[in-house]
This record gives sequence, structure tokens and C-alpha cells, in this order.
Amino acid sequence: MTDVHHRAAIAERAARAGGVVARERFRGTFEIETKADKTDLVTIADREAQQQVVATIREEFSGDQFVCEEDSPQLAGPESDAVEETLVENVPESGPAWIVDPIDGTTNFVRGNRTWATSVTALVDGEPVGSANYLPAMGDLYAAGPESVTRDGKSMRVSEEADTDAFLVAVVNRWEDATAFGELCRIADEELGDVRRLGSFQATLSLLADGGFDAAVCTQSANAWDTVAGVHMVRAAGGTVTDVDGDRWTPDSEGMVASNGANHGAVLDAVAQVRGESAD
Repeated sequence: MTDVHHRAAIAERAARAGGVVARERFRGTFEIETKADKTDLVTIADREAQQQVVATIREEFSGDQFVCEEDSPQLAGPESDAVEETLVENVPESGPAWIVDPIDGTTNFVRGNRTWATSVTALVDGEPVGSANYLPAMGDLYAAGPESVTRDGKSMRVSEEADTDAFLVAVVNRWEDATAFGELCRIADEELGDVRRLGSFQATLSLLADGGFDAAVCTQSANAWDTVAGVHMVRAAGGTVTDVDGDRWTPDSEGMVASNGANHGAVLDAVAQVRGESAD
């Protein structure tokens, strides 16, 4: 029988271990590479941190599959061939697996901004059983296990704010269409209170789970490594996470609306305006 408590504990251990490696490079000098565009960055810190996360997990679960953000050759030195065999592109629907984002918020990391996270999720049959988002530059560890959701070991819960005029809303999109991005920010600001954008999806969802935001909106598809850990935490902390149509969010969903659950429909309505539709 799979020990989900042990997997949750290893998720925390691995996130801390990878985060410590990344923190050693933080605000240092290193080469910066680009991926999809000039703000989609990767560094040696990403690769070293991912290598440490994977190595930590493989000490306990050597045959498990991994869904990782970064490319595989630098993953585990002498064991790179063995590791590559366990790498998969999509979240497996059966069996144990892990989702890893060594630095969620690499652009922040490169610029010396402390809002970035090392994220690890343990999955069993496609469902998270343990998640950890470690923010090394801030010293905070957000975690969700089979029976708890915590920040630095203390229980956390989503906010109780129900007045949408007082909502603090995080906008997560990266837009090629600046007009559409501006429209989302305008509507959120007018109908849902105040707006923030942190530059780290996992940090954003962690704060939502801890009451730091009342809602978070993304109208685009997002990678599993940017989302699954934080979604697990929000739900465990009493919040609601759906796609933009109000259906339960999954890693295959297009868009995400996450909230404290107090007035989720109002957030969906605001998103529908941006999409030129009316929510049910």
C-alpha cells in the first residue's frame, strides 16, 4: 500500500533541498538563457535545484515517474540515463509520480526579486497526496498533506472575505495581447477590489491558501508544474478551484479561477466579461 504520509513528507524534504541549492545562486552571477521568449528564462540554478529535488526523491522512490519543468540531461549527473527513463511529459493517470518546478518565478529570481518558489508534488493515480512550495528567499514553506495544510508548520486557511469590493485578486496571465491583459486587470479592479501580479503562480496560490489573496485568475492554459501543488493547497485550505467555465479544474483545463469560495460566482462573472461571454 502506498504510504501517502511518507510521500508528503518527502515532498517537503525535496522542496527544501532544491530550494537551498537555488538560494545559493540567488543574487549571484550566472548565465541566463531564454526559452519561449525573452521573459521565459532558465539558469543553472534551475537545473541544479531540479537535480537536487529529483535526487532527494529517488533516494526513497527510485522507480517513480517525474514531470519536470527543465530538460533532462543535467538532472542527475552519473544517473542521468536512469532518470531520463522515468521522465514523462504529462501527469500519469495511474501509479505514483512527482511534479517538479525547481524555480517557479525564474524571472523574479534573475532580477533579485524574492518571490519565487521550489515546488514539489507527490501524486498517486493522478491525484496529489502531498505538495510543498518552498520560498527560500523568504523562508516560508507551504505544504499540504493527507490531513493538513500549513505554512511553516502552522495550519492555514483561505480568507473569509465575502465582499467582492474588498477582494484582493491576483492576476496570473502572461499575455501576447496586452489589450486583453489590461482588460482583465481593469474588470478585476472595478468589480473585485484590488489587483496584484506576483510573477510566480505557485507563490500566488500558496498565499491564496493562506488568506493573503481572496482570488486568483488565469484565463490561459498553465503547466502542471506551475499549478498542481498550489491548487492542492487551496482546496485543502477550504478554497474553490475551477476552470473559467466553473467546472472542476484539472491540469488539462484551459484557464483557472481560484478563490476562497465565499463568492466564486462573482469572480467567474468577471472573467466571463473578459472572454466576451456571460457566466451561468
